Amino acid sequence: MTTAPPRIRARWLRAPALTRIFAAIRAAGGEARVAGGAVRNAIMGLPGTEVDLATTLSPEAVTRACESAGLSVHPTGIDHGTVTVVSDHTPYEVTTLRHDIETDGRRARVKFTDDWQADAQRRDFTMNALYCDEAGKIYDFTDGYRDSLRKRIIFVGTPSQRIREDYLRILRFFRFHARFGSGTPDAAGLAACVRQRRQLAKLSAERIRQEMFKLLAAPGAVPTLKLMARLGILRELLPHTEEWRVIGRLPPDAVLRLAALAADPAAMKERWRLSNSDARRLADLAALVPPTPGLRPREQRIVLYQIGAAAWRDLVQLAWARSRASLDDPTWRRLLKLPDRWQAPSLPVTGKDLIAAGLAPGPGMGEALRRLEDWWVASDFKPDRDALMARLTT
Repeated sequence: MTTAPPRIRARWLRAPALTRIFAAIRAAGGEARVAGGAVRNAIMGLPGTEVDLATTLSPEAVTRACESAGLSVHPTGIDHGTVTVVSDHTPYEVTTLRHDIETDGRRARVKFTDDWQADAQRRDFTMNALYCDEAGKIYDFTDGYRDSLRKRIIFVGTPSQRIREDYLRILRFFRFHARFGSGTPDAAGLAACVRQRRQLAKLSAERIRQEMFKLLAAPGAVPTLKLMARLGILRELLPHTEEWRVIGRLPPDAVLRLAALAADPAAMKERWRLSNSDARRLADLAALVPPTPGLRPREQRIVLYQIGAAAWRDLVQLAWARSRASLDDPTWRRLLKLPDRWQAPSLPVTGKDLIAAGLAPGPGMGEALRRLEDWWVASDFKPDRDALMARLTT
């Protein structure tokens, strides 16, 4: 066990909601420790993440103990030993210590245990195999404390074995390097990822999307993606461009960066099972003509009215990133901020107004409404309802 500081000092560890769970499990004769990401982030001086607990009690015993303490318990992952305990309206995942007894590269069958070291040995990276008790004392069975301080992403045990247990760990290796790592990735881990890269085809599109979206938004996304491309890993996931400069100039928005990375953005909806909203953003970025500072103010307002504020911001950011302008260029920044200065108005007349004026419902009325809207937009949105109705009768 690595020499570690005597305890973590983190605000989340002092939360009364968490203290109640510790007390409930202790009263039932069990032990609980915070596990994984929250401990890692505290050591690295990073903002907090969700606080998850590991325990020696079985899921059923956790449920009884916490319900007896007046807490709400939900069996959210009972097959893998996880229940969600809600304390003071805050959810905490509490998972029984376990070790794998069967894996197929996508999922595992587990057996519960009370052995903390066995639980640590089944985790993916050393920095995720850390625990701390209620007093903040760190328990480190894999040198995760040292690797966290060094910002090194190191597989627990043999990298190839960890990957065979779950091929998603290939992507997690690169995603964690992009988020937490520094310098050149661990050579042994990198080599194992390259050797088994074709196994990525066995993963579901949803799991790939979830990992890649996190990677795309990470601080070290661009150098990590470049490395993945050079090693032949990225092509296992999508046909890609090499617009590294553009991706690096974009904000840490996964969809925006994917629009620059994907060689065929329209195909990504099916390839990665994108949500409808994300697929729509990609489609707009690929199909719409982006605004530029060369548009006159009236033309800018027309385009903003036609495409909406969200698409406007996406298109401007992507066009700005692809331009030669600096990222503090005032003309591009002013263009990006147009939706903050000018809110597109609504057409002052409706179909009901046209019916009241004597037009019969149907295609003819729809065409009349479209002609009025075209004139209103071309007039820079200035005609009011009376002017529009007057034009209707001329």
